[in-house]
Amino acid sequence: MDLASLIGIISGIGLIVSAIILGGDMHHFFNVPGVMIVMGGTMAATLLTFQFRDVLNAFKSAYFVFSSPKQDPQELINTMIKLGTISRRKGLLSLMDVKTNSPFLKRVCTLIADAADEETLRSAMRTEIESMQMRHYIVQDVFRKMAMYAPSFGMLGTLIGLIQMLSLLASPENLGPAMAIALLTTFYGTLLSTVIFLPIAGKLKSRTVAEVMNFEIIYQGAVSILQDNNPLSVYEKLSSFVPAKKRKPLQKMRRSA
Repeated sequence: MDLASLIGIISGIGLIVSAIILGGDMHHFFNVPGVMIVMGGTMAATLLTFQFRDVLNAFKSAYFVFSSPKQDPQELINTMIKLGTISRRKGLLSLMDVKTNSPFLKRVCTLIADAADEETLRSAMRTEIESMQMRHYIVQDVFRKMAMYAPSFGMLGTLIGLIQMLSLLASPENLGPAMAIALLTTFYGTLLSTVIFLPIAGKLKSRTVAEVMNFEIIYQGAVSILQDNNPLSVYEKLSSFVPAKKRKPLQKMRRSA
């Protein structure tokens, strides 16, 4: 699991639970009807907003993002330099036999091997990148909408609780506990929004930015291979995607190839 995500989840939930325990009895913060209103209402509104397939993909993507490591841009640059070297020695057609787990990189290699011109390559890759961004935007928007709905349903639950509390005015001794229960749904909604849904949406957005950069590395590397197929040219163009302090010299990357 991503270390930053693990630390964030543990520290966020841990501090809130610790504050509750130190401040009083834990069981005062459990209310089944309140959970039903907030969780059920949030999911219902989300399913009304999006297609079921999009909601399912959002939760799958969230699991994937939190459980899989990021791809190092330096490794991608090294890969593109290797591809440039291979195509320079054996010809562009040799890229058809390249084995990779990246569908995007495989498509790039196929287009180059099929003798696609530079304009065709640029158009196909740009469309691929833009389509990926749109798909990821929908996934992020699912969690952004859930972060918006959860506090709203929490407030709705509080209003329901207040209405029920007003029916107890004849029994003043019951007003305190009833008020506490009424406020719990607002607590649940705010907790889900700020600790769960918004951080997940933010993490998904940061991963999208990183993935777009990786796609741009592949895209620009492929264009360089088509233009002059010079490993030095490929390196000089792609090294700009990596901070200067983290760039590896071309000679070192060639030795690791």
